Amino acid sequence: MSGARVVAGARLWLGTPYVHQASCRGVGCDCLGLLRGVWRDMLGPEPEAVPSYTRDWSEASGQEALWAAALRWLRPAGPELWDGDILLFRMREGAVAKHLGFAATGAAGPTVIHAYTGHGVVESPLSAAWSRRIVARFRFPFEE
Repeated sequence: MSGARVVAGARLWLGTPYVHQASCRGVGCDCLGLLRGVWRDMLGPEPEAVPSYTRDWSEASGQEALWAAALRWLRPAGPELWDGDILLFRMREGAVAKHLGFAATGAAGPTVIHAYTGHGVVESPLSAAWSRRIVARFRFPFEE
């Protein structure tokens, strides 16, 4: 299974409305729901139940819950950015990492496929503003 297949799977979700805690292609998802849905499409059942979470989850405690889950179920990515890499973002300095998306390549260069509040699932340029927020990169746990 290749990164190109992961990107193709993530692109099937483009246009899905943003719905907090949801994970249903064409109906609604948030960024974690997008990852969960692509996981199900690529690998089958999700490896663990996702507990309920608020929009500000982990901020009060400062716990890196999303990062810890990524370390449990995903493989750390190598030094080069590949299509299909799962990008973990810290939205502001000093905050916990709580946004994620898939690296891809568009006609104009690197992109990120992500579910974004107010926009739904979109493919955005991986601009400097997004790139500087990346704190970790992972890959799905399958043979290449």
